[in-house]
Order: sequence, then C-alpha cells, then structure tokens
Amino acid sequence: MPALGSTFGRVLRPIFKMVVLLAIVGLCQPAEAQIKLDAPPINYWETAPNDAIAKLQKRLDGGEAKLEFEPHFGYLRGLLKQLQVPVSSQGLVFSKTSLQVKFISPRSPRAIYFNDDVYVGWVPGGHIEISAVDPQLAANFYLMLQQDLARPKIVRHHYECLQCHASVMTREVPGHVVRSVPAGPDGHVIASGKSFLSDHNSPLQERWGGWYVTGEHGNQRHLGNMFFKPSQDVLDLEPGANVTDLSRWFDTSKHLSVHSDIVALMVLEHQVNMHNRIARAGFLVKAALLDEANVKKDQSESIVEREQDTVFAIRQAAEPVVEHLLFANEIPLTAKIVGKSGFTEEFGQRGPRDGRGRSLRDLDLQTRLFKYPCSYVIYSAAFDQLPRELKDEIYRQLWRALQAPTKDERFRQLSAADRQAIVEIVRETKRDLPAEWQPK
Repeated sequence: MPALGSTFGRVLRPIFKMVVLLAIVGLCQPAEAQIKLDAPPINYWETAPNDAIAKLQKRLDGGEAKLEFEPHFGYLRGLLKQLQVPVSSQGLVFSKTSLQVKFISPRSPRAIYFNDDVYVGWVPGGHIEISAVDPQLAANFYLMLQQDLARPKIVRHHYECLQCHASVMTREVPGHVVRSVPAGPDGHVIASGKSFLSDHNSPLQERWGGWYVTGEHGNQRHLGNMFFKPSQDVLDLEPGANVTDLSRWFDTSKHLSVHSDIVALMVLEHQVNMHNRIARAGFLVKAALLDEANVKKDQSESIVEREQDTVFAIRQAAEPVVEHLLFANEIPLTAKIVGKSGFTEEFGQRGPRDGRGRSLRDLDLQTRLFKYPCSYVIYSAAFDQLPRELKDEIYRQLWRALQAPTKDERFRQLSAADRQAIVEIVRETKRDLPAEWQPK
C-alpha cells in the first residue's frame, strides 16, 4: 500500500528528528560497540522477526485475525486482546520521554501495557508503539498508525527506536528500560535533576519520577505523582503517596483503566531488566561460538586457547543472568504493597505450578516482590532458546547458588526454605534441566 508507506514516512521524519534531539541533550546514551548488531551472528536489521507482533501481522494479512477500530482508542483495545496483554497492567507516564512527546503531558499521560513478552504504548491523539521480545533478536520495535483500514499494518521501525533502546541503559542490546526522571508540571524533564534506572534493587524513593502511581505502600515513599521545579532541591513526597485516585490530575476516563498500578510497575521493572540480561548473554555467547567455529575452520590460531576463551565467555555471560534470576541485592520492602487494578490477581493466575500449587509467579509484596525469588522469565521463549551451552551454564550456576549453605554474598537474602522451594518448583516445572538438578 503506497499511501500507507508514505504516511509512515511523514510520521517518522519528525519523530526521528526528536530522537536525535533527545540523544543530543543527554536523555539517551549512544550504544557502545561491544556487540555488533549488524554483523553475524546477530544480523539484527536483516533477520526477519519471529515474535508475537510478526505472527499477529501474518494473521491480519491472512484474514485470520481482525482488529476493531474505535473513535478514541483506535486499535488499542483489540490489539491488547489479540496479544493477550491485560488492561490491568496499565502504567501511566507523564514525562516527555517517548517518541510522541507532543501528545504527552501530566493531563494526557502515555499508557504502557505489557505481558511476558510484549509492550504496548499509547497516548490519546497519537499512534500505537509496540515492542516484542524475539528469542533471537532481543527486542523488535513497531509502529501502528491509528487509521481505520480494512487490513491494519504494524510496521517494524528499529533504526529510530534503537537510538535509545540499544544503549548502555539496555546493556547495549535491543531492549527496554524503566526510567525515573524529574519531570516538571508540563511533563518536560528537568535537565539539572537526577534520573534513575529502576529495578528490584532500586530503593522505592528513587522510583517512578515522571510516572503516575496508584496503590498503597504504607510508610514507604516514591517519586511518582510528583512534579519538579528546576530550583527545587528537596521535594515533599507526601502528596504523591498511597494514591488510589488519579482524577485530581487528569481525566481518567480517557484511558482503558483508571489505574497506574504499583505492582504492575514493580513487575515491569524486573521483567525488562531480566530480558535485557538474557539477550546480552545470548548475543555474547553466540559471538564466542562463531569465533570458535571460524578458528576451527581456518586454524588461524590455537584451537585449545580459543575453546578456553569460549568457556570463559560463557561463564562470564551467565553470571549476570543468574544474579537477576535470583533477585540479587533486592531492596527489602518495609510495608505491604497493595495494587488496585486487579493486576496482582491476574498475574498470579498465569504460568506453571508444581504439585503443591506453588508458582514462581506468586507475589509476596510484604518484604519483597516475589514469594519464591526466582524469576518467572525462566519460562520465556527467550530463555528457552538460548544457546545450549549458555543455558547449561546458567543452570549450573543457579544450582550452585541454591545449595545451602553458601558463602556467596550476592544471594544472602535467600533463606534455606527459599532455596529448597525454588529447587522444588523449578525441578517440577522446567523440562530441560541438566543431570545435577535431578533428584538423587
């Protein structure tokens, strides 16, 4: 459809200019050259995606799936349904840190929805931004115009998105990031303020600057629901605490949910960082294995030394993955966290359970995020399709970390009961475990 292509061009030219501007002013950091996306074995730009969005587009093209267009929400509601992305996952960003900055403000926040491998961004008046985790390519990025078409198109756009989404913030792989930034009353980021990358090892008082947050969290405080001024050194966080109604700031009826759920935001932070670590490890090991294969082919250097280098590379790549799988250095909660959107209940219903009904998706929300602190992302296609050599090393390191007693300070927060429960759940719900995981 030539008309559609030209429309995309008109939309993306100003967007690309804004991306470059954001990079110049320091909101994005350029990707480092440690991982070459445009060369074997990754070939990011030339490899056809095989993710949930690419599969949906095939169904749309073949008439097997349809999306209803609504006057206000466009394709949003139908898209979430087709991708099985829960509305309860909605998080609302009012900082102007997206490609569609002209539509975003505290009175018109951008909504983020997600499931285990898809992220959807929407703001009233704008187009739909989508990204999906691809087992071979890490994250792929797409744009869907809000135009009522017989067969809607979701078009991949990686060059523009990778300006920010393949940087040091994403561990230099195509990935995602949850940022906490000081945003003013108009949504613009205060350049002189301090920003943070959020994860489960971030103190709550550093999280969610530029976001709306709904839910209860007791005496803990965060940066959500607050607006900064350039000259402000100290901010009273009380007005933004334990908020359950956002209507004082904007018309909540213009979004699919009235919530920006605190539990969904906490899960989102962990998930995006877990996927980034898995992707980086996979890329590094694939490159090491390719180098080894080339050496064996042309015998340009010692095969034994190259094999030793590969073993070392695999071991080094696995360590950050294992750390994140087991929530190393997680910041303890000091009060109960309560979400209001229904996300807590929906999230816990998905995923495998062992014979005793336990799941890695069981949330704790009392002293930590999960009841059994081993990431549910271990069930993802991105993890399952890692190179076999890397996955075996991750399992070996995971097994050693779960053996009590251990002197590894990274996992000091795990009790003997935690370790035993994790071993039993993983052993019963993962089918590709190496021999050391099997019961004696």
